Parts: sequence; structure tokens; C-alpha cells
Amino acid sequence: MQEQEKDQPEGLKHKLYVIIFGTHTTAGRRFDIMLIVAIICSLIILILDSVPSFVAKWHYEFDLLEYLFTAIFTLEYLLRLYCSPKPKAYAKSFYGIIDLLAILPTYLAFFFPAASFIGIIRLLRVMRIFRILKLVRFLQDSNLLVRTLVTSQRKILIFFSAVAILVTIFGALMYVIEGPENGFTSIPRGIYWAIITITTVGYGDVVPQTPLGQAVAALTMLLGYSILAVPTGIITAELNQEMKAHRSLVLCPNCTKSGHETDALFCKHCGSELADPDKRVVPVKQP
Repeated sequence: MQEQEKDQPEGLKHKLYVIIFGTHTTAGRRFDIMLIVAIICSLIILILDSVPSFVAKWHYEFDLLEYLFTAIFTLEYLLRLYCSPKPKAYAKSFYGIIDLLAILPTYLAFFFPAASFIGIIRLLRVMRIFRILKLVRFLQDSNLLVRTLVTSQRKILIFFSAVAILVTIFGALMYVIEGPENGFTSIPRGIYWAIITITTVGYGDVVPQTPLGQAVAALTMLLGYSILAVPTGIITAELNQEMKAHRSLVLCPNCTKSGHETDALFCKHCGSELADPDKRVVPVKQP
């Protein structure tokens, strides 16, 4: 009897773990879909709660829905701690911190009187936007994108360093050419103009007036269009390499050919059934 009582909590923990942390079971997919719907609905309530005309009509309903969503996310957070094999590790992880930030503002708001701490209350309400980061865990290819950015970080760093040098040069030139009388009161002000010009934003709050300054501005604008394509090309090339490397790991057991998508169920060459995505073993090349 005692052994059966001990096995029941372990079985419950395992079932909850499969449902909450797993994504390849029917119950797990339903749980994820319901959680996504709850997150999106809570964000819609947060956005509508910032519109004065809506607050005047449905202030009570907004608060009630917020408490409901907070209760749902609190239960989810506690269940994750309960069924996780390493609760402390989960609590300290990125997703654990985000899950905590999703529920913490509502509870903290109870400890601050609205009359004297209205600014803090507003800040705590806006902090609920962190719930949108919970959606990251449901992006199937997020790890692929992260690896792509990590792989191309040195190239991107070199690119941004080159851009920083260019905007400093153009900012200093405009400070010398235009001067304080035309709005370029300092080199940082000139660098600010160079940044908004080279990124093709162009607020128009600082505009060159002299012919030489306008010529430099035209050169900066043309350079901006050329520069914008560089980081896109870097990330696209690295993403293509990652996708090719990822596809090459999925081999067909019949024809031994690779190049399949990671979620493919059948071989695109011979039509044979591929291994279950959860049970695939990555081939390791012998040295």
C-alpha cells in the first residue's frame, strides 16, 4: 500500500511534465494552444486597459480579467515548479524568470496604494508585457535563429563597428560644415543626425542648410541604402548554412540519403518512413 501511494505522486508528476513541458503529445499541444490563447488575450486586455475611453466603460471587467489571467499563469508557474525534475534550475532559467515576471506585477500592485504611488502602479501594469516573451518557447525554429545569430555575431560586430566609425566621421564633418547656427551644436548632435540619416529614418529636426552640408547629406543617404543590405545578407547566409547543416543530419534508413526537413515523416527520395522526430539519433562522424 505504501509503495502504491509513493508511485502515484511520481506518476502524476511525470504526466504533468509530459503535458506541460512536452510538445509532441495531444495533451501537450492542447495545453500549449490554450496557454498561447491566454497570453494573447491578456496582452489584448493590457493594451485596451491603456485606452482611457475603454477604461471608463470596462474598468471593473478589465481588472477581473487581469486577476483571472494572473491566477491561470500562477497555477501554470507552480505546476512547472512541481513537475520539473530540477525546480531550482527552472526557476533560474530564462523561461522561469519570464514566467515569474508575468505574474509578479499584479501581486506587487497590491502593496502600493494607488493614491501616492500611481507611477509605480502604471509601471507594474506595463511590465505585464513580459508575458509576450512566454511565446518564445512555442517557436519551433527559435533555436535555429539563435544559432544563426551566434554564428554571425563577429561579422555583425565588425559591421556595426564600421557603421559607428562612419557616423562619427559624418557627424564631425557636419558639425564643422554647418555649425551651431544651423542646429549642429556639438559633435554628438552631428552623430545623432548621421545615425537617423544613414538609417533612412530622417526625422527632420536637424537639417543641413549649406550646399556643402547638403552634398554630404546626399552622400550619407546613398551610403545608408547600401549599408542596410549588409546585415541582412550576413544573417541570410548564416541561416542558409544552418538549415543545410540541420537537414543533413536527418538520414533515410532505406536509401541513406539526407537533406530532409527536421519534421519530415517520409523520405523525399524513396518515400520510406523516417524515424520519429523525437527518437532520431544524430550521426557522429568518426575521426
